[in-house]
Amino acid sequence: MSRIIAGSRKGHRLHTPAGDATRPTSDRVREAAFGVLASELGRVGDPAVMLSGQGFLDLYAGSGAVALEAASRGAASVVAVESDRRAAEVIRRNVADTRLGVRVVNTSVERYLAGAPSEFALCWLDPPYTVPGTTVAGVVERLADHWLTTGGIVVVERSSRGGEFEWPARLGDRWHRRYGETTLYFAMEGEA
Repeated sequence: MSRIIAGSRKGHRLHTPAGDATRPTSDRVREAAFGVLASELGRVGDPAVMLSGQGFLDLYAGSGAVALEAASRGAASVVAVESDRRAAEVIRRNVADTRLGVRVVNTSVERYLAGAPSEFALCWLDPPYTVPGTTVAGVVERLADHWLTTGGIVVVERSSRGGEFEWPARLGDRWHRRYGETTLYFAMEGEA
């Protein structure tokens, strides 16, 4: 069972969808990712406020663990987008249990991004590993064009065995970290 790593709901256990339709981000990878984000944002210190005032968008949200982690760490506006109805219900259950302010949207990522844009400082994508790199690149392009604040950060979680994709030029500062079978790709808004 997954849990919230840090912040106001540290240690709270999370429900995960049954079956193998979703692949929750491991506690280890979430802990490392949020450490990187805290460092990049210059907000090392109290985990409960490290994302204070930051909008956070979690695409392909699965159990909602990443969105809930962001909310536990003080993110101001957190949205979790998940197309699978059963997984979205699990996220809603986790939101109710934790009493964290996460808005759950049960629709496809493509449909959500076709709507009216809102700007987020942090955008996280954890698509199924079977989603082609070209699709991931298209989603990231849309985020960079309409959904990311100036200086915002995009994080893409992919398989270490070949989750390559093309970054849009607007996301100039790029780096990655490998954690076993998972690689996290980071990019910050700004010309290359």
